[in-house]
Amino acid sequence: MAVKEEFRQFEMEVGEIVEEMRSFTHEGSVATYIPELRHADPGTLGCALYTKNGTCVSFGDGEETFTLQSVSKVVALALAVMDSGEDQVFDKVGMEPTGGPFYSIARLALMNSSKPLNPMINAGALTVTSMIGGRTEAEKVERLLRFIRELTGNDALTYDSAVAASEFRTADYNRALAYLLKGEGVIDSDIGIEPLLDVYTKQCALSMSCCDLARIVFIFGHEGRSPETGEQIVPAPVARMVKTFMVTCGMYNESGELAIRAGIPAKSGVSGAILGSVPDGMGIGIYSPALNEKGNSRAGVELLKRLSRHFQLSIF
Repeated sequence: MAVKEEFRQFEMEVGEIVEEMRSFTHEGSVATYIPELRHADPGTLGCALYTKNGTCVSFGDGEETFTLQSVSKVVALALAVMDSGEDQVFDKVGMEPTGGPFYSIARLALMNSSKPLNPMINAGALTVTSMIGGRTEAEKVERLLRFIRELTGNDALTYDSAVAASEFRTADYNRALAYLLKGEGVIDSDIGIEPLLDVYTKQCALSMSCCDLARIVFIFGHEGRSPETGEQIVPAPVARMVKTFMVTCGMYNESGELAIRAGIPAKSGVSGAILGSVPDGMGIGIYSPALNEKGNSRAGVELLKRLSRHFQLSIF
């Protein structure tokens, strides 16, 4: 009885914090460079927590669905390492943070090496996606869907075709990056750029709820194991590696600040999605589409900071 009462108190406190943070949604703007994303309601703030007992609790607008965008880079990285091996992936992509924009072409072109600095910027993510198993784009998309469904436990999960088509039509920066990477031999010569972009935009358009998001990151936080069966879905070293990237470059040019202010490994996307991992603890899924000047969810970042302070969640 005491445990149930404690959990109810926990739920009440989280719910109050989520509603307090909603005021920050007025300080951001939704992404418009992907036309379909401009339709999002900037006042939305949803959160879900996946707990050790296998329960997911939603708060605010936590039942809303949204696309992953760059949050998908975490999933694709794990899958590419599982399919192609760590040595092959990091022969093509580096492990260092970058101070430049996530879509930058200039930084890539001006470096002595054309190797992207890390898998969380677009150049690195395109390279990583090219190494997901499958002979055709259809096989790669199916491989990705099988993996994401296993991570979420949601067999109906798929991508938003309208968002994927919108991204594909407006992917000029990513096309330029991909052709540059192919020209430099980073992306293999036998890989077609248009098929690669088809896979990448569908990857970014994977659609889910905050509970789906929270379950994914719960698994990464628990050494890659299923919360129900204990099955090893992601090898433990891969899960640890992904969490490390989330700390060092998961929030772009806000990664260092969030590491200090919240201490929660996290990854963001321009849809307003954020996942946060509390190792051996909760999985946190957040959605709030109003973005700050760094391209991260304005209210989502503040919510992570506040949850960390209130419940002492920092890993440091």
